[in-house]
Amino acid sequence: MLHPSIVKPLHNLMASGVNGAKLQILIYHRVLPCKDPLQPSEPDTQEFAWQMDILARYFNVLPLEEALLALQNDDLPPRAAAITFDDGYADNLHLALPILEAKGVHATIFVAPGYLDGGIMFNDRVQESLRDYNGSALDLSELGLAEPLSLHDAQSRRAAINTVINAIKYLPPAARTEAASKIVELTGAAIPEDLMLSTAELKTLGTANVTIGAHTMNHPILATLDEHAAKAEIYDSKKRLEEILQKPVSLFAYPNGMPGKDYTQTQVEIVKSAGFSAAVSTSTGYSSRNSNMFELNRFTPWDKTPGKFLLRLLKNYI
Repeated sequence: MLHPSIVKPLHNLMASGVNGAKLQILIYHRVLPCKDPLQPSEPDTQEFAWQMDILARYFNVLPLEEALLALQNDDLPPRAAAITFDDGYADNLHLALPILEAKGVHATIFVAPGYLDGGIMFNDRVQESLRDYNGSALDLSELGLAEPLSLHDAQSRRAAINTVINAIKYLPPAARTEAASKIVELTGAAIPEDLMLSTAELKTLGTANVTIGAHTMNHPILATLDEHAAKAEIYDSKKRLEEILQKPVSLFAYPNGMPGKDYTQTQVEIVKSAGFSAAVSTSTGYSSRNSNMFELNRFTPWDKTPGKFLLRLLKNYI
């Protein structure tokens, strides 16, 4: 897998440069059956398999809860890592889980239960609408976009998707949903109904060697909500998942996850009061014993070759 010329230097680096006081938490969303030009950052099964192989070979991959307990007790092994997924896509069960099991590594999957059983997130509505639309340009001036979107190839469609998502992401939840639904209407797109887990599939995951965490009910940007609405999103997600799984849900992930932008200390305090034991953000870097257990860092290398992927993982500890 790795070129022989870099194996020995890597072993030396791992032996001398990375101690047991640091935890690296990786963040994923989906694993695809094959590469998708509209989602270039999402791994397909082949890419995800070699990534998990690297983690299994060179790192001590722990369940997140176990890793956090060891971190707090100053008992974390060297090169400690934990794997997480956000949102609750069905491919986490059908494509990611078999690879995780084959490699013998554990993952935590943060689920927004409001999308179970045929739901679809606003960003996927946008993406699938612009994927399905057969025109080369799209006028969305009624949504506030001054210039028509160019859709003449995969690259321009990906750019258009990013433009639209960025334009509506921070709208109040109802307005964001309305805008995404309008795009579906304008494009006449056929939107898939099986992107997210079903309740039955979630129960299957709940009996596998994974941990289920909460990700709010409906994946709003928490910082855009008043305190009452934020509390409902956080508390209800925990309650609903525990009803389905019939066991405690103790871990939480902030939607979008950038501290100070996507959530504030007000929501951190709500997460604590809801009874969660820890929460993860999308702020990059590693976590240490001194980290806030309710604002843990997460990171995933974007490199597309095994050697560079491993090197960036090691660099992140530094």
